[in-house]
Amino acid sequence: VAKINPQAPLDKVCVLSCGISTGLGASINVAKPPKGSTVAVFGLGAVGLAAAEGARIAGAPRIIGVDLNPSRFEEARKFGCTEFVNPKDHNKPVQEVLAEMTNGGVDRSVECTGNINAMIQAFECVHDGWGVAVLVGVPHKDAEFKTHPMNFLNERTLKGTFFGNYKPRTDLPNVVELYMKKELEVEKFITHSVPFAEIN
Repeated sequence: VAKINPQAPLDKVCVLSCGISTGLGASINVAKPPKGSTVAVFGLGAVGLAAAEGARIAGAPRIIGVDLNPSRFEEARKFGCTEFVNPKDHNKPVQEVLAEMTNGGVDRSVECTGNINAMIQAFECVHDGWGVAVLVGVPHKDAEFKTHPMNFLNERTLKGTFFGNYKPRTDLPNVVELYMKKELEVEKFITHSVPFAEIN
């Protein structure tokens, strides 16, 4: 149970209890993109859109959305995505595409798919020397993460997170305050409002 601002509308802030906070925190608390960074977000579902929103709030002017479903691209612009890559449109690994687009790699990447290949791509697309990749998605229990050790020796960093490194009881009230101050736009995440009587 978390005690939040009593003025906060519960029908809006209820969506902060899982995916939105996870993606938001993965960017703000874990990837921590410095102002002016380039960020790649893998997977543009609710968690990925929240990761893009977090990168936008942190001051990243260039946010590249990576998804196999191009119908998600237009909506993702509302969350700060400025460019898009569909891996199916290229005949080389997407990490190479991103490296070419960004003169050597992105500063931060946030993986929100749970697909092990996307996780590897997210790590391998960050820049040597300072790039940080954050894994958010939950992989298949038998999945194995394989990459060349040089990717670590070249000073790339790989991190994982659960719930965006937020501690629910102490940190969620602050996320609600971000919404109350209109810095975080929760309404963008809500597509339908359905009364209980209409829920199957």
